[in-house]
Amino acid sequence: MLFISAIILFLISYHDFKIKQNKRISNISGINVINEEKTSPKGLFLESWQIIKSNYYRSDLNEQNWNKWKKRYLSKIKTQEDAYVAINSMLASLDDSYSKFMSEEEFSAQNSAINSKLYGIGINIASIAGKIYIANVIENAPAYNQGIRLGDIILKVNGIDVSGQSIYHVAQLIRGEANANISLELLRGNEKFEKVVKREEIKVKTIDYKKITDDIGYIRISSFIGMDTSKEFVIALNRLQDTKALILDLRGNSGGLFQNAIVISNLFMKKGTIVNVIARQGKMNTYSASDEGCIYDNPLVVLIDENSASASEILSSALKDNKRAILIGTKTYGKGLVQKVFSLPNKSGMNLTIARYLTPNGADINQKGVSPDYTVMFSHNDFVNNIDPQLAYAKKYLEKEIEKGL
Repeated sequence: MLFISAIILFLISYHDFKIKQNKRISNISGINVINEEKTSPKGLFLESWQIIKSNYYRSDLNEQNWNKWKKRYLSKIKTQEDAYVAINSMLASLDDSYSKFMSEEEFSAQNSAINSKLYGIGINIASIAGKIYIANVIENAPAYNQGIRLGDIILKVNGIDVSGQSIYHVAQLIRGEANANISLELLRGNEKFEKVVKREEIKVKTIDYKKITDDIGYIRISSFIGMDTSKEFVIALNRLQDTKALILDLRGNSGGLFQNAIVISNLFMKKGTIVNVIARQGKMNTYSASDEGCIYDNPLVVLIDENSASASEILSSALKDNKRAILIGTKTYGKGLVQKVFSLPNKSGMNLTIARYLTPNGADINQKGVSPDYTVMFSHNDFVNNIDPQLAYAKKYLEKEIEKGL
């Protein structure tokens, strides 16, 4: 089994960076504000109907006559719940799991992630062999203060059995309103026990960095969701400037802001295409690196796994295709579509696919993923025994590269 990480809480940061193609198309982009005033359920439906019709990346709208949805629902919508059902039905007809409608509560939660105001207990979780493990506990966060530790297995959340559940579902159960208590049934070794933890607002950096040796640096990007992730990355990279090689860890990173992937790619590239974005009418925008953007040109390894997606795949494929880095790990998730966030009336919102992208070599990685240069597995036993064979392989590879340069 592969290491799967779900970041429950994020810290956002910002970096104003000049790139040749300065456009703001993103996986979870700047929000397009339409109208947050209260409007009728029918008005909400019509607004959503028009946005999808005008902006969805496939102009044929999955080979259907979009007017049928007006005829089917408009006269029947009486309540907000009716509008939600109608909008969700329209989006489902696109057969696109990335395009989704969000209620006021869901939209607020997404905006909180971008604006670094999430409430939780301060843990990261991993799913291995159907079990939900505590992969990290943030020091001095509520979970830490209640004695929850790395390696504990979550059996139940508020009485709900989470065995076999996805980490995303479990994360949703753990997240919630501030100052509310959450009950966790845990397993540590052979001992079952329960902890009641109060949710708090927690700020967590999306960037971790350290020196593995005097010559090799390590930076992990847990998410691209933060508006300031690029700034944090630049700080980390500057503090590792004296290293002779670097490991960039994108494992478990499910993506986030498109522009973060562009900026960070450019930090390692003096020239070359980063990504090609194909919009609704087939128009292609090419995002390219600029020489002044590159601040690190020593040997580079990128760690990837099956949960490295979206912006992680843009970054890893840009570095691979331009022969700037070696990829180690397992094939990535395979998300080659770009979403834009639309703010709808009544404080609701919508993530809508507005484009697709190709790697610098012209590959469409959607539902295919990016393949590593060297496949190295990460097993359940490795995790339990605190062994990281992918990181060890990367370290050994870079040590040889450093020797070559001597």
